[in-house]
Amino acid sequence: MGNKTVIKVNNLSKTYKIYDKPIDRLKESISPIKKKYHKEFKALDNISLEVNKGEIIGILGKNGSGKSTLLKIITGVLNPTEGHVEISGKISALLELGAGFNQELTGIENIYLNGMIMGFSKKEIDEKLEEIVEFAEIGDFVYQPVKTYSSGMFARLAFAVAINVDPDILIIDEALSVGDMYFQEKSFTKMKSFRDKGKTIFFVSHSVPSVRNFCNRAIWIHEGVLRMNGSAEVVCSEYLDWVESHAEMIETEAGNVNINHKSKIYIEKVILDKEMYITDETITLNIYLGFRENVNNYGIGVLIYNSKNEIVTLYNTVRDDIEFNNQHKKICLKIPQNDFLKGLYRISISISDELVMFHYDRKDNIAQFRVENKSNKDGIPVAEGYFRSKHEWIY
Repeated sequence: MGNKTVIKVNNLSKTYKIYDKPIDRLKESISPIKKKYHKEFKALDNISLEVNKGEIIGILGKNGSGKSTLLKIITGVLNPTEGHVEISGKISALLELGAGFNQELTGIENIYLNGMIMGFSKKEIDEKLEEIVEFAEIGDFVYQPVKTYSSGMFARLAFAVAINVDPDILIIDEALSVGDMYFQEKSFTKMKSFRDKGKTIFFVSHSVPSVRNFCNRAIWIHEGVLRMNGSAEVVCSEYLDWVESHAEMIETEAGNVNINHKSKIYIEKVILDKEMYITDETITLNIYLGFRENVNNYGIGVLIYNSKNEIVTLYNTVRDDIEFNNQHKKICLKIPQNDFLKGLYRISISISDELVMFHYDRKDNIAQFRVENKSNKDGIPVAEGYFRSKHEWIY
């Protein structure tokens, strides 16, 4: 590898044997004529790439595309069927929730276990222990067996270990999605400082904006094949175009909400009155909120994105000088005689304080809708472009 290359993936393939029944594995192993009882599934197919020191690489692809398999091979969790990986530097990885943790050991004991697996001595871990425990913020649970932890506590401790052992290469595989918004903010801030130190980061996320904004390079894996490798902006744009052409959601499925279990206000669900609208029809969006504390001052923002993930428009109660004096569990946004033109649109919603300084809760791609153009009496669309502007002819 060159002086700046820290990861080199050479013609990497991973094939799994799929058996219909458990007994078929035994039959195949004892078959005198070497009869095959399995089907082959190629999770990775001849992937090659190089990563230089200091690069921030985002990995895009649908679930099951091979992203996690690639990272597990890079970190040594899995062995490839063909090809090999060359690594220069110490890797710290946060792959699956709880991976590398012994359920029976306490949090403290797991910190030492993970540190030693990564090649650190007990003395080195002793020096980092206080910083790790302080970052995790799980209190006395650090002295309890990790089998008693919630998924969020798992994520806190695992990330605290991964980020604070000061590795040369950090690999994060969507594990932060289970953390609360406060911890996500804290973790991403730490990742930014890690990036600023010139470290190398592999970052898997279903959030295309996160990849585009945080990474300088992105790779797109589709059905085990490296489909695209280039600048984050270009790859993200191509990926979004592909997703749009296949009418699929990226960040979350429409209507699928993971409630923030610590926020004072949270989004319970969002319901559109229709999935398909014609230009000039009224759009009705119902937002259902939950309250854990008595909060009266808050704002609601609704962002509409097009298929290229560009903001088409936004609606915000704070911008509209609307003040809430009590808790509203259902709020309706009506868009009369909509001016959207043909296309797929995605909706993100945020609940903020009354000054929009922070979010109580935010859900990206929580809903989507399509619009078909309205036509005139001769069948010609009433407008072209991004939207139909309100207008008046005087004659």
